[in-house]
Amino acid sequence: MDTGKTTYLNSAELGRIRRAVGIARLMDTAVRLPVIGVRIGADSVLGLIPAVGDIAGSLIGLFIIDEARRLGLPTHKLARMAVNLGIDAAGGTVPLIGDLFDVYFKSHRRNVGIILEHFGVNEDELDRRI
Repeated sequence: MDTGKTTYLNSAELGRIRRAVGIARLMDTAVRLPVIGVRIGADSVLGLIPAVGDIAGSLIGLFIIDEARRLGLPTHKLARMAVNLGIDAAGGTVPLIGDLFDVYFKSHRRNVGIILEHFGVNEDELDRRI
């Protein structure tokens, strides 16, 4: 979404955003499943391990939220990100249905979207920014 504002990010801020995007890709959309065409990530696979997998996915999600905090996102956006992560964690606790939920909810990608929207940055242009 174009916010109409130009945001100048220094190299450290760009590094934080790129790191968050990379983690979100790994966790939510790393691999495309053939035939059905759905993208899954490590979060979906970790979710298959009872309790431990959901906790690991949530801890990694907290890292993305912490990066957003370090980038200076306002509290209401951080809260929205925490709610997304909480929904993902709660949904993932239901056996089998929770695993399917993990495939489609993609809280890490949603949270990175909040960061990108805040700065008016398109994910595709991250590599072009210096």
